[in-house]
Amino acid sequence: MQISSKELADRRIMRAMLFTAVFSAMSVLTFNIVLPELRAEFQIDLAQASWLSSGYLLVYAIGSVVYGKLANRYHLKNLITFGLIAFAIGSMIGFASTAFWQALAGRLLQASGASVVPAAAMLIPIRYFPPERRGAAMSMTAAGLALGTALGPAAAALLLAALDWRWLFVPPVLVLALVPFFRKYVNDEPAPNPGKLDWPGAALLAAAVAFALLGATYLSVWLFAGAALTLALLVWRLATASEPFVQLAVFRNRNYSSGLAIVALISFISTGMALLPPVLLADVYGLDSEWIGFALVPGAVASSALSRVGGKLADRRGDTVLYTIASGLLMLCFALLTALSGMAPVWTIPLFLIFGNVGQTFIQVAVSNSLSKTLSKEQAGVGMGLFSLINFIVGGMAASVYSLLLEMDVPGWNSSATSANVGIFTNIFLAFLLLHAGLLVYYRMQFRRRRLAERQLSGDGR
Repeated sequence: MQISSKELADRRIMRAMLFTAVFSAMSVLTFNIVLPELRAEFQIDLAQASWLSSGYLLVYAIGSVVYGKLANRYHLKNLITFGLIAFAIGSMIGFASTAFWQALAGRLLQASGASVVPAAAMLIPIRYFPPERRGAAMSMTAAGLALGTALGPAAAALLLAALDWRWLFVPPVLVLALVPFFRKYVNDEPAPNPGKLDWPGAALLAAAVAFALLGATYLSVWLFAGAALTLALLVWRLATASEPFVQLAVFRNRNYSSGLAIVALISFISTGMALLPPVLLADVYGLDSEWIGFALVPGAVASSALSRVGGKLADRRGDTVLYTIASGLLMLCFALLTALSGMAPVWTIPLFLIFGNVGQTFIQVAVSNSLSKTLSKEQAGVGMGLFSLINFIVGGMAASVYSLLLEMDVPGWNSSATSANVGIFTNIFLAFLLLHAGLLVYYRMQFRRRRLAERQLSGDGR
């Protein structure tokens, strides 16, 4: 079948988004491994050094929603251009830094630009692809995010073996090469009547996110109280403003609200899936840090290679079928980790993680595709921005939860495990297995209702 010039251009846009997503995801994680070196060079404590990662995540999370909202007012290609240029300029500032504040300023500017990537990655499939081809489009970005997330630490380790930590700022500069491409092929139009931008609402949202993430990072009751107070003010603002930053009507969409709840739990589990296996390999199997990075590569490569298969499956068979397959792969992964961690040879753990990584990529495609179909065109920007925001907030808070859990000395349910310190890992993996089983039932029930309602409206269900 001959492909039209428009369809070919749309595919090229998504390939460009794939490569952009790789650099965006890599940049989130690369500085985690150099925090000790930063402490020694700048004579700062760990909490200060960690701002290179936590500050980046904070700005990245808020920016994904702001760009989604701005996409109703401005051409998406202009927002992408601005974001990628800011991403590159922040990288150059960080590379030239001689003081910690300069490195931090570079990281925050990086994040303010890179956060256009998740917003554009959600909006381009919605604006350029019909629902029956949207899954394949979203899967390409999922492939880039999966590859960048796993390859980031390994690439950073290789780079640091020969060069200074400042060279970690250099790879994102390569995204500048894609700016002309986006300007040529992204030709959307902003909303005809976007209205005023609710900056007070945006500021309150940013403050609520900041308090929540900082409260999780420092385990501060006062910061959590600040988050609760700011959230209450935000709700009041959204309910009383004539043109609020987020229309409350989007939350009255039952399918969308239910989908966000599913996203939150999936994000909580996926954060554990990213954090726990490296600790398991180090604490239980005694693997060195450089080998841990390489042990995570097979899962990333498999999920990236198969993501498009998942997208096509969603388009042909439906999101529910893809979600069911993804959930099955994740439950298989967690069942193997629960039963065999500490007993199976070390080389089997990366094999188990292949099931989990592919399942995680598939489930992200299924859920994001399902959510996109519940939103109108006017709600898509901020609605999918909130989807990204929930991922980042829950992920940031979950990291602190897992840190506390790993400090606990509890017996594992699997008494046959040979390693004494494997108990907490098997318990958490078992909890993940049960959570995904419950989520599968809930997802199928919730989105089955939506399909039945759509059929009734179209007359097919009569």
